[in-house]
Amino acid sequence: MSRILIIEDEEAIAELEKDYLELSDFEVEIKNDGEEGLDAALNDNYNLIVLDLMLPGIDGFEICKTVREKKNIPIIMVSAKKEDIDKIRGLGLGADDYMTKPFSPSELVARVKAHLARYERLVSKTVESNDIIEIRGIKIDKTARRVWVDGVEKAFTGKEFDLLTFLAEHPNHVFTKDELFREIWDMESIGDIATVTVHIKKIREKVEFDSANPQYIETIWGVGYRFKV
Repeated sequence: MSRILIIEDEEAIAELEKDYLELSDFEVEIKNDGEEGLDAALNDNYNLIVLDLMLPGIDGFEICKTVREKKNIPIIMVSAKKEDIDKIRGLGLGADDYMTKPFSPSELVARVKAHLARYERLVSKTVESNDIIEIRGIKIDKTARRVWVDGVEKAFTGKEFDLLTFLAEHPNHVFTKDELFREIWDMESIGDIATVTVHIKKIREKVEFDSANPQYIETIWGVGYRFKV
């Protein structure tokens, strides 16, 4: 069930919006001032925010700006102010939509459903399009070329990333240094075989808890390296 946060100081309007949204099977919470609304938006999990512009404490513009710096969920800004400049400012700060009061609750429900559906499609598309490898605490996003170790992102050079990814894609397979050099650098080693050793050392420093006793990239003495799973 999708969770909606309404930040609205006019209680009658907020309750009416809540009633209509709950009839459409949404879970709804109301906050009546800006500070409470901002705190809830930042520290709780909602799928969409209905945000009034004029609020006590912190106005809707500031809330929108702050939330958008932290989260990418849809924000529908509502206001009795009809000036285009307010609409432009609200959308410029990251609001996904702007509704001018008075409006029918059924229109709000329709817009909420439309924005949630659009957001879910975008999230689903992003997840599906990214090629991810996950092995024992290491997460490699091949599409974005990013690596996390136990949830902490690590910075890799281009060749370090390519070498780690290649080994992770071929778990438990032992590769010689010559094979790795040809695969990653696309050339014969010609005396540059130490390049592989140097890159393995740098990768271990980033992914291993103890690089002297590696748990991921093992050295097979006299042969080469393998990624152990």
